[in-house]
Order: sequence, then C-alpha cells, then structure tokens
Amino acid sequence: MYAIIKDRGKQYKVRTGEQHLIDLKANTEVGETLEFNDVLVYSDENGNATIGVTNNRNAKVIAEVKGVKKGKKSMTIKFRRRKESMTRRGHREKYTQIKVKEIVLS
Repeated sequence: MYAIIKDRGKQYKVRTGEQHLIDLKANTEVGETLEFNDVLVYSDENGNATIGVTNNRNAKVIAEVKGVKKGKKSMTIKFRRRKESMTRRGHREKYTQIKVKEIVLS
C-alpha cells in the first residue's frame, strides 16, 4: 500500500513505516503529528490505484515528526580570471524528518 502526497508544491511517494525528508516545517516539534490531506494517488493492498484529488478526498496520510536534519552542503565558486578575484558561497538546506504512521481512506 502506498500513497503519493503533495506538500507545498512537492510530491512524495510514501508507505506506512517509512521515513522521509520533507521541506522544513518551521513550527513543528519532535513527536508532533502531521496530516497530509492532498493525496494524489492511493493504492490499496491489492495494487488497485485511484488517481486524482477528487477521487481521494477522504484519504489522508498521518505522520510523526522525528526531527530536523540538514542536507548536503553545496558550494558555488565565482572565479574572475585575470582579476585576482573569487567569491565562495555555501548553502545547506534544512529538512523535517517524518515517519509515516498510517495511510487512511475513510
């Protein structure tokens, strides 16, 4: 059984018991429960999938917040030849780690 959920413009394929990194949700604490109501695809145990938000209005995914993680660091270097000038910038994205508790179709 799996579901594809939409959260703030990104889509995630989730299964019960899996852990995922989603974009940072600022006002969440460890142990808090999140509900995702935008279920795009829902598949049952038999592999029968229902597609579309209108068909999956009653479906929702319940997840628990496990913490905040940092992603991989990315570096950019802007080098100007013959100018003895160089700029270095780094960036590290923050993510919220969640564990999917259950996929509910009510």
